[in-house]
Amino acid sequence: MELTAETFALLAQALKFLGAGLAIGAGAIGPGIGVGLVVLGALQAIGRNPDAQGQLQTVMFIGIAFAEAIAIYALVIAFILLFVV
Repeated sequence: MELTAETFALLAQALKFLGAGLAIGAGAIGPGIGVGLVVLGALQAIGRNPDAQGQLQTVMFIGIAFAEAIAIYALVIAFILLFVV
């Protein structure tokens, strides 16, 4: 099979899609686990001390926002791979 210019262009495009998919897939695993652990810790703490619910909810939401920011960075990298490279 010859590697013509058209075949090379299709292969490059396929690899670009694969790279973007891997970037967002791998980049979403960590924040997903992180959000789960943050909520788990907050719920356990609220279960032990219900009076601290207001303070814990605030800290929990800040932790969730920081974890989700990493997923957004992975999404930006995937978009860069799709539309810029």
